[in-house]
Amino acid sequence: MRSNRIRTTVLAATAALAALSLTACGGDDGTDAKKPAASVQATGDTASATPEKDSTTATDTEPAADTAEKPADKPADKPADSAAKPASKPQPEPKPKSPVTCTGANTKVTVTKVSRPINHLLLTATNTGDRPCYAYHAPMLRFDGAQAVFQVLRTSKPQAVVTLAPGQAAYASIGLTGEPNGRKPYPSKHLGVTFADRADAPLNGSATELTLPAGTYWDDNGFVTYWQSEMDQALVY
Repeated sequence: MRSNRIRTTVLAATAALAALSLTACGGDDGTDAKKPAASVQATGDTASATPEKDSTTATDTEPAADTAEKPADKPADKPADSAAKPASKPQPEPKPKSPVTCTGANTKVTVTKVSRPINHLLLTATNTGDRPCYAYHAPMLRFDGAQAVFQVLRTSKPQAVVTLAPGQAAYASIGLTGEPNGRKPYPSKHLGVTFADRADAPLNGSATELTLPAGTYWDDNGFVTYWQSEMDQALVY
């Protein structure tokens, strides 16, 4: 029995030595079982050694990368068209038309009766032309074709010649009667109006005939004023 145990022990020791010898030989020819594990470990180390990309690394903040990602610079605002275009030349103002003499052709003349002063008529001449006109002196009046011109009230002469712009009017008042002279007033239905020139001479062809208000009477002491620029100025006399 004891001899069998010794033999079993010897066989076990011999088997162990053989296993160790095989292990040593496997390490020499590169078939070590542990080598794949080491390879896997090396691969894992290599992966962990490679830094992961971070948005805050220097690579992301390089000027070249920023330039590529930034939008193109906004062009400077263009000047307004009005500033870019040359200024248009100012148009010359039209020269004012020179005044002419007021006549029956470039004016409209009317006659009306007024309540104050009594026995007065108002003569109105409105410029219907396209240029100013001068209303010189006083209108020359004739009632119903009378030979004599109605007398002019010299004290009514204005300081300056009345100038009418297109559309403006001049005024003259007609005092139909004066101080009683023992004669009856003359009834009339029509009135001839002639404009005067600068020299206070009648303008040929400037006569206008008007219809007088009903019941118009006049006498030799009546008068007509100079042309005035305002109605109130004419009716003062």
